[in-house]
Amino acid sequence: MRNAIGKLEQAGDLLAYPHSSRVRGATNLRELRPRAGRSPWRGFYRRIRDEIVIGAFGPEAQSDPPGFARAVRTAEERLDALEPTS
Repeated sequence: MRNAIGKLEQAGDLLAYPHSSRVRGATNLRELRPRAGRSPWRGFYRRIRDEIVIGAFGPEAQSDPPGFARAVRTAEERLDALEPTS
């Protein structure tokens, strides 16, 4: 995960598949995919203002669907709370 976070810090929004992908069914959430998706873990993040913020870590979707859904919900709640209100 540390290596994947380092890639995210270097590439930012330009980090592409297979290292990062959009989370289907989520609003403005991406998943960090360590080891180009071969890791059983994911980091869920989005850009808030000038920073990329990881909201949660969780399991890969196919290996643990309920755990994945729980981590996505947690990330969305945490990141939504950090979003500036207009």
